[in-house]
Amino acid sequence: MNTFLFLNQRRRVQLVWLCATVVIGCIVFAKAMAQNNPAVTHDSGDFSAASTNQAPTYLRDIQPIFMGNCARCHNEQSRFVYNWLDYKTAYADRWEIRRRVWDSWKGTYYKEAMPVANSPESLTITDEERLTIRNWVDDGGLRGEPPPPGVAKSKAEKIELGRKLFTSICAACHQPTGQGRPNVFPPLAGSDFLNGDKDRAIKTVIFGRQGEVVVNEMKFNNNMPSLPLSDQDIANVLTFVYNSFGNSGLEVTSEEVKILRAQQPVPSTTPAPKNPFE
Repeated sequence: MNTFLFLNQRRRVQLVWLCATVVIGCIVFAKAMAQNNPAVTHDSGDFSAASTNQAPTYLRDIQPIFMGNCARCHNEQSRFVYNWLDYKTAYADRWEIRRRVWDSWKGTYYKEAMPVANSPESLTITDEERLTIRNWVDDGGLRGEPPPPGVAKSKAEKIELGRKLFTSICAACHQPTGQGRPNVFPPLAGSDFLNGDKDRAIKTVIFGRQGEVVVNEMKFNNNMPSLPLSDQDIANVLTFVYNSFGNSGLEVTSEEVKILRAQQPVPSTTPAPKNPFE
């Protein structure tokens, strides 16, 4: 009898150890799989994108996306659509932004996806950027803090910082090659508009421009929005443009931008001719 009890107790101990081993093995396996597969999203399993430890914030993550892919329509000069370059406005409209940028794009919302199909912005916005916007809304639409300014100490550093800004913000319209789009967006490559008047180029980036402009003997009539860029950002991106695409090699300083920002913008539209029959 004692022998039977001893063997039975021994089997129970072995069974407990076996169960504990299986549980530990499952935990280790799950951790290993999580480390090898960082593509975990908030609420849907039909899209893979690398997750981050930080929730997206407007100033650090979202505003740069809006500047590069939405600002041609959603800017402070717009009369009929909301200005998403302003945090309060974007926050108030965040759920509709999510529906248009994510749900419509996925085919689960009846309104047209944004950016508008076949537009330059729709061709450049990435899957990861769409996911970042969706996650920003789902995580509460945090404002956050802007990224630290890129302070350049040399012309070469300005060019490199400017290149990153150009790629993320300007290339959607002016193209990565600076060639623009015929009859839509003017070229920056070999641009007589840029190379002929540096102050005018700086003011265009500061204040934006509406109305007809002639560049390299070609007419363009589109909207160049005013973007919420710092003086140093504008100096960097223009220094990059002036030193790329066959342009003049000029350097723009933040001090030049600051001085011109304090001036009143000159209206860029040409007044309509007076009717001689009035």
